[in-house]
Amino acid sequence: MILMDRYGRHLVVGLAMILFLAGCSVRVTFKGSSVPDNVRIASVQYFENRAPYINPALSQNFTEALKDRITSESRLIVRPGVGDVDFSGEIVGYDTRPMAIQANALSQETRLTVSIKVRYQNFKNPRQNWESTFSAYQDFPSEQNITAIEDELVKQIIDELTENIFNKAFADW
Repeated sequence: MILMDRYGRHLVVGLAMILFLAGCSVRVTFKGSSVPDNVRIASVQYFENRAPYINPALSQNFTEALKDRITSESRLIVRPGVGDVDFSGEIVGYDTRPMAIQANALSQETRLTVSIKVRYQNFKNPRQNWESTFSAYQDFPSEQNITAIEDELVKQIIDELTENIFNKAFADW
């Protein structure tokens, strides 16, 4: 009888939880993003390169990569002009810096850093607007010529930057 009461209680609690959960709606989103239902169109303005050192392909590559990130990781459609949400800004930093200085005053590694200032406007909910600067870097051996590896380093940096920007705009943190 005691065993039946314990199992009976568990059964009642289990059934109550099933009924409770059946009445709830769960919203599952792709890759952790949570784009509001009323937001359908995103726009990405061209990110001008205003860094002291200019990588000629960086503006175009970054702008296109951000568009690609938005379309591949959300249900949003990216269109020219201004959408329900809009990304704009400029590249404000592109530099190399010696790292891991050794006793002989030579650098063992060099760091390539890219910084992007982003303005995010949500025209459906202006309280979610923000402006932030994002930076990402890649280290490489100092004896390596940067021109030989720059394209690959920049690609990795852009990937990290677009992920961080997308997450700030659309992830539930």
